[in-house]
Amino acid sequence: MTSLQPGTIVELQVEREAPFGYFLSNGEEDVLLHQSEILESFDPEEPQTVFIYQDHQGRLAATMSIPKIKIGTYDWVEVVEVKHELGVFVSIGISKDILVSKDDLPALFTLWPAKGDQLYCTLKTDKHNRLFGRLATEDIMRAVAVPATRKDFNKNVSGRAYRLLMIGTFILTDENYIGFIHESQRMQEPRLGQKVEGRIIDVKQDGGINVSLLKRGHEAMEENSDIIYRYMESRGGRMPYWDKSTPEDIAARFNMSKASFKRGLGKLMKEGKVYQEDGWSYFK
Repeated sequence: MTSLQPGTIVELQVEREAPFGYFLSNGEEDVLLHQSEILESFDPEEPQTVFIYQDHQGRLAATMSIPKIKIGTYDWVEVVEVKHELGVFVSIGISKDILVSKDDLPALFTLWPAKGDQLYCTLKTDKHNRLFGRLATEDIMRAVAVPATRKDFNKNVSGRAYRLLMIGTFILTDENYIGFIHESQRMQEPRLGQKVEGRIIDVKQDGGINVSLLKRGHEAMEENSDIIYRYMESRGGRMPYWDKSTPEDIAARFNMSKASFKRGLGKLMKEGKVYQEDGWSYFK
């Protein structure tokens, strides 16, 4: 009979009742199933399937709440707390949250997962038998991935960042495609575990995809024209900018290139909403 190990799911017999719960046994070792960890289906006459973990005092304990992951199995788990000095805590579906050590997270704190992000994890124990979250390796991610086809080209996709590199970001999409976002195809680097939305700009021979987080041309034009229009609204329908304004002035005010500004303003003019005169733009 093997000893009880944190991070595993086992079937145990009820050994005896205690004022605060029941002690379960594998015939060699006892573990407490606290009253707070007992579900309605509990029958002391029947074997109990439980998850073994360490409680907040570091003692071996059992729960009838079976988590999303255990040692050797992987799933997405949500980040519920960030501790700069420790790492991030994830919820696996039991009363105790599990730490993913800062040693396994990006060197830049700004790229750490935020609360609500999700990580693809399993569980591991350290030399003191304490449970930690363990991020999936590239091999694991490739094992769960499915290939995209040429029919998927130009489709919109969403997914979570699971690997951050200097030249870009790897994501696993909702369809389980492995996607790569080159640094030139994003405005800023996603956090580890962050959900991003983009479009497929290439499907590779192995079924992996290249993804862009940049807007399509017509989408960007629509957004830029909205920004310009809202700014003019805030100024009573007029602004001291037109299609001959300097790139520096445009970038300082609108955070866009002159070419993007001209396309956005041109759209408003084409729609008959705006006209230009003597260096100013006005609502019609």
